[in-house]
Amino acid sequence: MAKVLMYTTGVCPYCQMASRLLEQKGVPVEKVRVDEQPERRREMVERARGATTVPQIFIGDRHIGGYRELAQLDVRGELDPLLGL
Repeated sequence: MAKVLMYTTGVCPYCQMASRLLEQKGVPVEKVRVDEQPERRREMVERARGATTVPQIFIGDRHIGGYRELAQLDVRGELDPLLGL
């Protein structure tokens, strides 16, 4: 199973939807709360090629983007193979 990292905040509805989708697939998600660890926001922006919104989701080393991109991968049947399911 691929490692999933998600930069998130405590009040982001898209972050919650992304978490739910991944949890339904049984995938553990490492979450970095940039609202609680503001020093990690710079890391997120650099890794996400300038993106400043949350969530920013990574599967392995691949930058997926936000919830919409994650959901689109799922609809196209491309998410499970990325996750190693």
